[in-house]
Amino acid sequence: QVQLVESGGGLVKPGGSLRLSCVASGSIAGINDMAWYRQTPGNRRELVARWHSGGTTTYADSVKGRFTISREHAENTVYLLMNSLSPEDTGVYRCNANVSSIYNSNWRNYWGQGTQVTVSS
Repeated sequence: QVQLVESGGGLVKPGGSLRLSCVASGSIAGINDMAWYRQTPGNRRELVARWHSGGTTTYADSVKGRFTISREHAENTVYLLMNSLSPEDTGVYRCNANVSSIYNSNWRNYWGQGTQVTVSS
C-alpha cells in the first residue's frame, strides 16, 4: 500500500555535499513523521535526523550544523541536505516513516531500501 524510495546517494569527496530524497507513494492518508537513518560499515544503525509530526526537527549530534532535513508535504517527500561531508558519514542511508493509508488508518512503520553514501578522496 505504501512505498518509500530513496535517491541521491553516491560518491563524494570530503567537504562536499549531497541531497538525499525520499518519496512516499501509494494510498497515503497521512504521515506522522519521517526520518533518516544510516548504517555505517561497522553495521551500526543510528538516527540521523527526524521530522516530527508537529514540524519540529531533531538531529544526531554528529551532524548538527551540517545536515538539514526538510519536507515537501504536497509530494510526500523528505529531503536530507548534507554539507561538509566527511568519511565518517559513509553508510547506507534509509528513509523511515510512520504512515496511515486510505484503506487502513492504523499507523504503520515503513522503511526504504536505502541509498549508499560514500565519502572518500
